[in-house]
Amino acid sequence: MSVLQTLKDRSKNACELCTSNKELSQYTIPPSLNENVANDVLVCKTCLDQIEGNVEMDTNHWRCLNDSMWSEFVAVQIMAWRMLQRLRNEGWPKDLLDMMYLDDEALALARATGEDKDESEKIIHRDVNGVILDNGDSVVLVKDLKVKGSSMVAKQGTAVRNIRLDRDNAEYIEGKVGAQQIVIITKYVKKL
Repeated sequence: MSVLQTLKDRSKNACELCTSNKELSQYTIPPSLNENVANDVLVCKTCLDQIEGNVEMDTNHWRCLNDSMWSEFVAVQIMAWRMLQRLRNEGWPKDLLDMMYLDDEALALARATGEDKDESEKIIHRDVNGVILDNGDSVVLVKDLKVKGSSMVAKQGTAVRNIRLDRDNAEYIEGKVGAQQIVIITKYVKKL
C-alpha cells in the first residue's frame, strides 16, 4: 500500500490538521527527505498553502489545532506544534503550546525548522546571489567542487534537488550528487 493511501486510511480521508476533505495531498515534514507514514501528514490545500507560505496566514483557520494537537500520530503533533509556534503572538496559541507535550525526539524534530525562534534568531541560508534557501529547494552548483573523502568532483552546473539545511550553520546545506549525500557550502550554489 502506498504512503498516500495509508495516510488516507488513518485519517479517514480528511485533513489531519483541520479535518477538511477537499483537495487532500501528502506533505512530508521538513527536514525529512523520505516519504513514509512516520514523516508525512495528509493535508488539504488550504493548510498546505499556509504551511508553505504561499498565502497569508489565516489565524482563525488554525483554531482547528486545538483538536489536532492531541492526535496519536507524532507527525501530526509536530505540524500542530510548528503552526502554533508561527501563531504564538496571537495569544490563544500560546495557551495551547503550554498544554501540549512532545517527547524529546519529537520536540527535536519539531524544532528542526526553527519555528520556535524569533526572526532575529533564525539561521538564514542564502545562495551565491543572496536568495534565501529552504528545505526541499533545488540548487545548481556554480563551480566544480571536490568532494572530501572521495575522488569525486561535483561539476559546475550539476543540479542538487531536495536539499536539507544545516540548522546550526548558515553556510552549509546537504544534498545528493549522484548517489552520494554531500555537504555543500551555500556560496557555491544558486537556487533554481
